[in-house]
Amino acid sequence: MEKPLRYPYTLIAESTDYLQIDIINYKPIQNEGNNSIVNAPGARRNQNGVEKKEIILLPIPSNISDSNSTKYGDSSLNSIGGALVGGIMGVMQAGAGFKQSMKEGSQNVLDKGKATIASLSTAAGGTGGLQGFLTRQLASEAAGIAGVNITPDQLLARTTGEILNPNMELLFNGPSLRSFKFSFKMTPRNKKEADEIRKIITTFKKHMAPKVSSAGDTTNTTFLKTPDVFQLRYRQGVKEHQFLNKFKQCFMESINVSYTADGTYATYEDGTPVSMVMDLSFKEIEPVYDVDYNGNFSGVGY
Repeated sequence: MEKPLRYPYTLIAESTDYLQIDIINYKPIQNEGNNSIVNAPGARRNQNGVEKKEIILLPIPSNISDSNSTKYGDSSLNSIGGALVGGIMGVMQAGAGFKQSMKEGSQNVLDKGKATIASLSTAAGGTGGLQGFLTRQLASEAAGIAGVNITPDQLLARTTGEILNPNMELLFNGPSLRSFKFSFKMTPRNKKEADEIRKIITTFKKHMAPKVSSAGDTTNTTFLKTPDVFQLRYRQGVKEHQFLNKFKQCFMESINVSYTADGTYATYEDGTPVSMVMDLSFKEIEPVYDVDYNGNFSGVGY
């Protein structure tokens, strides 16, 4: 690997704050000693000591932030449905008694079946309520045959002015993946800095692109390989930043470069634009889990 690319070219990394972006090979889960194709939560971490293909140093942008979120969704289950689901689960679990004997298994299933009917009756407000629920259910299905779309709950509301308590609750649906966007305005002040900017843009474009299946054989395009991975770190000189957020391994989703950052087309004699804006968009490979906050870490964590 050659020396790190940097902008500004005179950036003194030993004594200033900056954003370091390491580019490394993507490793599938199975290549990391895991026989499963499902990764353990928190298993993908930034790896120190891995071979870096490129290192790019950039100033910390003027507008930086991080946002952590978790997915939740509304869930409804009325008392009749709850009693029915609970009863079905009970009957299924009672079937385990067949391992002991046919008699014991049959008795367990019978007992659970009776308990389920009793629970349904109680949930519906007694035998009359259960009969009314079944009547509405059958009426709804019969109306559907005639092309009339009406649910048992709507029938209940129309006939009695009541509805079944939905017992609504907000339930956990899963984690989210974080995205990060950065914008850098680059104004080359000399030929050396212009060359460095050109290399930085080209490097990002090259390593975020999908790879053909065999290096050196561009005719074999049956399969494509995953692009390289980007490891981002805020730094304070030679140390990790003591406050700002950390990143997990990221893919680069997009790079957008405006070569007329000041609104007009202007270049130096060699064609280098006088001012450019480079927008980068990254997305982390895995979610943030609670285990990522275990142990000692600097700053606000992930």
